Amino acid sequence: MTLQELGNNLDKCKNNENLQQILTNATIMVVSVTASTTQGQQLTSEELERIEEACDMALELNQSKHRIYEYVESRMSFIAPNLSIIVGASTAAKIMGIAGGLTNLSKMPACNVMLLGAQRKTLSGFSSTSVLPHTGYIYHSDIVQLLPSDLHRKAARLVAAKCTLAARVDSFHENPEGKVGYDLKEEIERKFDKWQEPPPVKQVKPLPAPLDGQRKKRGGRRYRKMKERLGLTEIRRHANRMSFGEIEEDAYQEDLGFSLGHLGKSGSGRVRQAQVNEATKARISKTLQRTLQKQSMVYGGKSTIRDRSSGTASSVAFTPLQGLEIVNPQAAEKKVAEANQKYFSSMAEFLKVKHEKNGTMTQ
Repeated sequence: MTLQELGNNLDKCKNNENLQQILTNATIMVVSVTASTTQGQQLTSEELERIEEACDMALELNQSKHRIYEYVESRMSFIAPNLSIIVGASTAAKIMGIAGGLTNLSKMPACNVMLLGAQRKTLSGFSSTSVLPHTGYIYHSDIVQLLPSDLHRKAARLVAAKCTLAARVDSFHENPEGKVGYDLKEEIERKFDKWQEPPPVKQVKPLPAPLDGQRKKRGGRRYRKMKERLGLTEIRRHANRMSFGEIEEDAYQEDLGFSLGHLGKSGSGRVRQAQVNEATKARISKTLQRTLQKQSMVYGGKSTIRDRSSGTASSVAFTPLQGLEIVNPQAAEKKVAEANQKYFSSMAEFLKVKHEKNGTMTQ
């Protein structure tokens, strides 16, 4: 039709209303630019007549094709009722015509049914940005185009799968009433609604209780010793014990309410002191014990002269060499006092003075 409208006169591309009814504005612009920049020659009258005859033949074939489609659409309710219910009579007739009949359509997989009617290549000089790859008649059907654009491909795959099932049912004429088609369409619409539902609100749930079982406890002498060593002492037991109905004194001014319990209280009813558990008693190494023992043995240990805390202390010391021995407890203090008097006294003089002999210093 474009060739019949233009002919050999390329100036008709500009401001042609008939051409706007045939082609889009973008295509008209491409044709006008190509016509203005071409270096070809005009067609002869014979060549133009042959081309016009070919155009008339192509138009007649196209009209015959549309008449066949219209007839098939009118008979689709009898030929393929289930397929027509899903995608409509027009789309069902188109995919049947390209597949080569209902039998061939029923033998095709769903991935190939979805591609029926896809435009595989674009004409030279035309833009390919608006052409969607792998999209056929099912993609452009009404049931798919009514959804949001981001769900078109997913919906086309689903509809193609259901169309394949419906075509197989129709090829064997098992359900001429179309009940299978209605069931498949309801399933499609139910899935479409499911896809368009808003996501559920995420709820913050507490962590479940751990399923760890009770661990096996270790036994034996070492474990019992460790348990005794880390157990509560008698002092801690008294500190933890409270008397109900009595106002106790606070142990610290900064920490009110903290008391020492029964620790250090009189009138507990006990005559003897609490027995000390040797297992929980603070341990001292043997080296430290020997060091403390040596310190206590020097100069008779405690005495009434050095330490007046007790009147029962004595200056008698037990030594490993001579046994019972009386030691002067002030011997160490006296020795230190003599040294201080000798070297650091204010009245002391130089002990050694250097003298000059023959111009040299001697000592």
